[in-house]
Amino acid sequence: MEVILLERVEKLGQMGDIVTVRDGFARNFLLPQNKALRATASNKAAFEADKARLEAENLERRKDAEAVAAKMEGLKVVMVRAAGESGQLYGSVSSRDIAEAVTEAGVAIVRTQVVLDRAIKTLGLHDVVIRLHPEVSKTVVVNIARSDAEAETQFATGSAVTGLADDEDFVEEDDVEELFEDEAPEEAVEEVAADADKADA
Repeated sequence: MEVILLERVEKLGQMGDIVTVRDGFARNFLLPQNKALRATASNKAAFEADKARLEAENLERRKDAEAVAAKMEGLKVVMVRAAGESGQLYGSVSSRDIAEAVTEAGVAIVRTQVVLDRAIKTLGLHDVVIRLHPEVSKTVVVNIARSDAEAETQFATGSAVTGLADDEDFVEEDDVEELFEDEAPEEAVEEVAADADKADA
């Protein structure tokens, strides 16, 4: 299907370009999102007549996006999540979670502006692209850690903190003995030893 782009679309073209795309992509994404029009003779004429206004509106939106991008310069957000000793999260961090964290940090964005091809499932520092406008993007650092202290360490070292000693569920050796004290009291151990001696005899 031939369409007229109403804004810049990555890997397709700029506003006003007439491009050929798959029917499904046009029907399910470009047309419903008002990113393009079918390239009919009437739509081409309407676009040409309205081109100056559309370009002016796009320029205004781009300026707004650039102002927001300036506020996001060097932005780092911390997200505290439960994780195992290997750094694997119990669950995952989605684009919605990131949008909420960035908004809490003082820059209001929505989930659809977060460019994330798959949910994040590990601890550490993750560079995430925020698309504020088709022509304006900004990268923020998302620091996923098990605690605020661990997040500080990750910022300092530039990598995820893993290992049992860093986990809040880490159990000291003495604690392990206490855990099993009730399970196998000395009397029970002596009884088992006595039964084993009788069996040998």
